[in-house]
Amino acid sequence: MAVITAMRGLSSEQTAQALRLIATVTEADGLAPLSEHVLLHLRHGGDERGLHFLAMDGDELVGFGHLDRTDEVNGPSAELAVDPRHRRCGIGRALVTEMAQGAGGRLRLWAHGELAPANALARSLGYTDARVLWQMRRSLLAELPAPSWPEGIRLRTFLPGIDDDAWIDLNHRAFAGHPEQGRWTLADLRRRMAEPWFSASGFLIAESEADGRMAGFHWTKVHGAVPQHGATGDDHHDHDHHHDPIGEVYVVGVDPAWQGHGLGRALTIAGLASMRALGLRQAMLYVEATNAPAIALYESLGFARWDTDVLYQVRPTT
Repeated sequence: MAVITAMRGLSSEQTAQALRLIATVTEADGLAPLSEHVLLHLRHGGDERGLHFLAMDGDELVGFGHLDRTDEVNGPSAELAVDPRHRRCGIGRALVTEMAQGAGGRLRLWAHGELAPANALARSLGYTDARVLWQMRRSLLAELPAPSWPEGIRLRTFLPGIDDDAWIDLNHRAFAGHPEQGRWTLADLRRRMAEPWFSASGFLIAESEADGRMAGFHWTKVHGAVPQHGATGDDHHDHDHHHDPIGEVYVVGVDPAWQGHGLGRALTIAGLASMRALGLRQAMLYVEATNAPAIALYESLGFARWDTDVLYQVRPTT
């Protein structure tokens, strides 16, 4: 049976083991078991309040869990990965049990993708759906409408080191009620800007022609290698991604003062067009299942539901 140890920080070797395990699970399941912000903290640090749970079978890491304790209102949230060769041995259950103790009984548990074993484990431990995210996709080969810009708006790309503070302020206004996005700091932005996938040319900024203030943005992201000019998707498979490259509508935000003018739709279309110009064939995005206006917008632009992430929470006792 694996031995589970909780740790505040990891050594370089432990970090490398965790990243190798996550890569193995991603390849086996077809999706990453941990969210982006956890992976970023693993690679770059900056997770002072987090706890890492290592399930070791001798010298081999067979399971990994991460406990995020930054949300003092809703309680800690957890994610985990178990080596496919060591599943159905109680490792996942043991990791959840240990993380629940570390969370003081207020654990919320993320499961990425509609994987039956993860669903069954959560429900067997008394968890129920608390939050649902849809992954939606659309072909970039299909026709795109032309963006219709509100009067007084111009489009440009993000300027690293110049736009950072103004963008953080806009992001806070645009996502004031969002449990994650609205709390981003300058360090969160720069951590992502340091990632290999970051491209300022794919970070579109809409600004007011009158005063130059940011009115909205569409930050796009590419998973996998970008096809070279004249090549087909079949010719360019990224060595780290076992799929054709895919574009993501990473974040679209609009200043509340500009909402209701069609700016979000125009920015979304502009970002999709920029990804198609790179030679990408498909685009994806994540959206809250309860966000009916956003889902309606994306469906009107040709997106359809592809997969689901679920946040589980212990059912309250009566």
